[in-house]
Parts: sequence; C-alpha cells; structure tokens
Amino acid sequence: MSDTPEPGTSESAHEERWLSSDEVAKLWPVRRDWLPGAAHRADVRVRRHGGASRGTWGAEPTFYTFHPGDVRRAAPAIAEGRVDIPSNWRTDTPDGRRTEFWGALTARVAGTLLLAAALCGLLLILGTVVFLLTVE
Repeated sequence: MSDTPEPGTSESAHEERWLSSDEVAKLWPVRRDWLPGAAHRADVRVRRHGGASRGTWGAEPTFYTFHPGDVRRAAPAIAEGRVDIPSNWRTDTPDGRRTEFWGALTARVAGTLLLAAALCGLLLILGTVVFLLTVE
C-alpha cells in the first residue's frame, strides 16, 4: 500500500498525521506531563482532545496531539536548551530526574497503602463473620 495520495484529493488530505504525546516524549527530553507546556514555549501547534466537564464526576481525560513539522523543528532547540523550559520538566537534568523519582515513589507508596487498607478491611470483615458464626 502506497502513501501517495490519490489524484484529485484536496491539500488537507495530504496533511501528515499529528503526533501523540508518547511519540513526542521519545523525541524531546521533556516529561510527558509537561509536553503541552513545552510545546507552547517552543511555538509548536497542539490540538487538545477531550477534557469536557462531566459535572459532579470531574472531567474527561485530555489528550494532546502535536504538529509533526513543528515537533521536528523544535526538537534540536529543546535538546540543546535554547528553549526556556524549567529544569524539573526535563528528563535530562538532575531536577527533572529527582522530580520523576519522587513522583513515582509517591504513587507506589500510595498504591501500596491503599492495597494494605483494603486487605485489612477485608480481613476485619472476615474475622467478624467468623467470630459471629462461632459465638452461640
């Protein structure tokens, strides 16, 4: 299958597919959470998908796509530090690696504590049921 467009198609049909956050994170030394902010600072066009309000239930997840030409243009400038991006947003600085480490550690500890609390609650319920069944 060829990537050549059909004759007679409009110019907008020839447009390249915009890049996802995962693809841009592989090209730029910027943490995934901060890609839209870094793109704004590097004058990269970004499309936002989702994020609509669900009222009491919060908001939909927000996804970003990035213009492929702008991403390629900005990649050397970001890698060389010519774009003003805070050091804790980057993956190639000690501040950025430290922030990433503590964020991952916090999430793992919180997950472990939540799992431990759920197991303790389950054991407490099970113990109560066994106690009530054995008492006459």
